[in-house]
Amino acid sequence: MSESWASSPAVRRSMTSNRRRDTKPEIEVRRLLHSRGLRYRVDYAPDRGRLRNRADIVFTRARVVVFIDGCYWHGCAEHHRMPTANRGYWSAKVERNVERDRRVTAMLRDSGWIVLRFWEHQPAADVAEAIAAEVAGHTPVDS
Repeated sequence: MSESWASSPAVRRSMTSNRRRDTKPEIEVRRLLHSRGLRYRVDYAPDRGRLRNRADIVFTRARVVVFIDGCYWHGCAEHHRMPTANRGYWSAKVERNVERDRRVTAMLRDSGWIVLRFWEHQPAADVAEAIAAEVAGHTPVDS
């Protein structure tokens, strides 16, 4: 049997139960944005022609893309802690995630999108405020 990325069945259960979308930080930010009257797409691929990657929140008319990155999975300098088991696997995994984040951000910016990235530990009110300000500055006015 080949060696698993999970060091135990309990670790496997824990890791596979992590959500890809609708995390607590995302929901808190979305609730605040919605209460401001802002409407957006959730778990949406903003540039489907070039990228498969999906953003957490997308304002299509304003061309603003928001990612709320998890500290563990995206290598937050403040909160990311490397596990002691399977260190080589997880180190490489997080490095690939960080590189993918850089590549996706660059490609979206090259396509004319405003890309905002926040950490899951940032206060939802601060994140929502920054997003709302950016969207307000880039939303086209109807004639």
